[in-house]
Amino acid sequence: MNYIILAAGMGTRLHPFTKNYPKCMLNLGHGENVVQRMVRLIKKYDNNAKITIVVGFMHSEIEKCLTGCNFIVNPFYSITNSISSLWFSKENLNDDVTIINGDVVISEKLMKKVIAIQEDATVLLDSSIKKDGDYNVEICDDRVVVMSKELNKYHGEYVGITKLKKESAIVLQREICNLVDGGFFNEWYENALVQMILNSDFQLSYIDVADFEWTEIDSVNNLLDARNLQKREWMCKA
Repeated sequence: MNYIILAAGMGTRLHPFTKNYPKCMLNLGHGENVVQRMVRLIKKYDNNAKITIVVGFMHSEIEKCLTGCNFIVNPFYSITNSISSLWFSKENLNDDVTIINGDVVISEKLMKKVIAIQEDATVLLDSSIKKDGDYNVEICDDRVVVMSKELNKYHGEYVGITKLKKESAIVLQREICNLVDGGFFNEWYENALVQMILNSDFQLSYIDVADFEWTEIDSVNNLLDARNLQKREWMCKA
């Protein structure tokens, strides 16, 4: 399984804490930062993992703190969004792939759930979040119908993880290339999934992870949640 972690951004919503290092390097305690934890969990539960990290802002610092990963630099990180970062890693969309936003922290139990997903194309959402979600998902029956930051009514918040089998990954690769070629390089890559749903009736499933612990680090409160999750899991190992 290919894993692509998108970690090129500048984390401006967490300034001044991310002025001197990337958001994915925020310290969680117990000797790990955000991206180190994600890489450790992937390797723990998938012995065949091939991990690619798309970096940009202060990329050399991220590269120094990790081993056993491939790195791709998005040199235009300051003027583009995640669709461009994924475009730079498009060769990794030729096989089964899990795409993870670099500021997501999930529990070990949720990582095991992600590894076990067998559907052709799946996003994770949390139905316990019905208001003030960042990027949200609406569904109909067992399928995603739209994802957007602009939704007023939605089934749940997007967790920042998408898993695709090879055929679906190739369709996403094609759509991302079309959008970037058309000048849409400052978009969330998930908007390409929405284009596929609206224009081609792409079948995108979802898994509700409301019963699992996770957070996307967009605020100091989110960081505290992530550090507390890290602390609880390490205490359980003691």
